[in-house]
This record gives sequence, structure tokens and C-alpha cells, in this order.
Amino acid sequence: MTTDIKKYSFKEGLPQEFEIVGLADLYGGFKEMITAAHRARFYHIIWFQKGNAIHSVDFNPVIIEPNTLLFLSKDTVHHFDSKNPFDGKAILFTDSFFCKTEADGKFLRDTILFNNLFPVSQIKVGHQANLFESVFQLMTNELQNVKDSSQDEILQNLLHNLLLLSERERRKQNIGELKKGADLDYVMLFRDALDANYKSKKQVSFYAEKILITEKRLNQATTKLLSKTPKEFIDDRVMLEAKRFLGHTTESIKAIGFDLGFDEPTNFIKYFKKHSHSTPAEFRKKNNRD
Repeated sequence: MTTDIKKYSFKEGLPQEFEIVGLADLYGGFKEMITAAHRARFYHIIWFQKGNAIHSVDFNPVIIEPNTLLFLSKDTVHHFDSKNPFDGKAILFTDSFFCKTEADGKFLRDTILFNNLFPVSQIKVGHQANLFESVFQLMTNELQNVKDSSQDEILQNLLHNLLLLSERERRKQNIGELKKGADLDYVMLFRDALDANYKSKKQVSFYAEKILITEKRLNQATTKLLSKTPKEFIDDRVMLEAKRFLGHTTESIKAIGFDLGFDEPTNFIKYFKKHSHSTPAEFRKKNNRD
């Protein structure tokens, strides 16, 4: 347990903010770091090629079988399995590496692979293993070349192709994809505004005004697509962060409540119990990993 959730930025000193790492090497050199709950300011595409493992993502155990691809968005709180052996490889990259254009940024925000409106994305590679292996190998080969003016673009294009192939496979594996249109656009704008302001702003009216629509229109969009009101959406985001800090840090309950915008500890305790049917102290005791 720590007084804060560990946060990791991308490794400094690389030619670009893109890296392919072996899981055995990562586990061997940084076991204590990666098996503790942490946030990373970059995206993960993890290919578990061997072994059965349990990857924890925001208190949800993700069961991993051999030849599974797992996609984790930036700032997700997660940790690797500390007990079961596994091997494979991972692609790590940042927004600044991938988002060369506005269209790139929109693709990354909207893709079903990193979209937190869905459960964590995982793909059983199966008969497509050779295809995915070939794209990984092309990227590995390019990283071995001396960096020139074309390398970033080549790697970004290969990564984009990998994500498109992964989306295709994900759709084949029974994802309930959201229909594109104005409702989805509003929900995505709401989600982005909420991520930036949930600690200080918990009123639906603030977010409706922020994205230039009425509260009624926002409610129509969220309930149609997610069967959830905007207020429920806000409460879920606040509770997620509260649970992260209660489960993974030794920060006092009073300090956590204050950080999340509650002026009085009793208000935070009542709010938490209303939405989780346990007090913050009870939740912490149950989810303390030590």
C-alpha cells in the first residue's frame, strides 16, 4: 500500500514514444512495480502468448488465456498477476506518438478497443495469430533501423493497421457496439468533460452547458445508448476514483473525500454508502491487497 497510486510516464530517452517489450523481461526486471496497482500515462496492447493469468483492472479480474490480446487505455489502474507465470509481448505508446492528425485523435478516442464505455477489450487471437505476429514483427524490424524522418510515420501506420485488425476481430467476438451518430458524439463529449471535471463538478447542468446541449438532450443520449442517466454516469465516475484510492492507497478517508470535492467527511461517507452499500472503511478493509 502507498499514500498514492503510482503513476508512470513513458520511458525517457527513446527515439519516439513507442516501444515493444517482452513480458518475461518486463516481469523479470520490474515485477514489484507491475504487480502493484499503478496508472500509466500511455496505452498498452498486451499479447499474452503463453500461460494463464489474472490481470486486475479497476478491481475487475480479467481472466487471461494463452494467445489473448488485452487493450488498456491510458490512466487505467491495473496490475499484472503476481502468482501465475506468463509470457508474451506488449506495445506501449502515447497520444503524442499516435495522434499526428485530428482524425488520428478521434480514432483513438472512439475506438472500441480503448473506449471505457465498454468492458475491458480482450481478443482471442486464434487462427489470426500469424497475421498479428507479422505486424508485430514488422514493427520490431522497423525499431531496429536507425531512426530517420520516415520511422515515426511507418510505425504509426503499422500500429493503426494493427488496431484496425483488432477492431475487426473484436467485432467478431460478440461486442455490443454503440451505433454511431449524434447520441454517441454527445456521450463521448460528456465522457471527456466528465473525466476533466468530476472532482469539482457533479451537476448534470454543468456538463450539458459544457457541451452546448440541454439536460434533456443529454439524458436522451445516455439513456438510449447506455441505459444510464447522466447523473448515474457522474456518480459512477466519482465512485470509481474513490474505490481506486480506498483500495490502493493509505490516504485517509477524509483526504480522499476532500480530493473528490466533498467538504465534509460525513458527506463523502453517506455518498459512498449510498452508491456501494458499504462504507469507505468497509470497502477498504475488503479490498486491501496487503
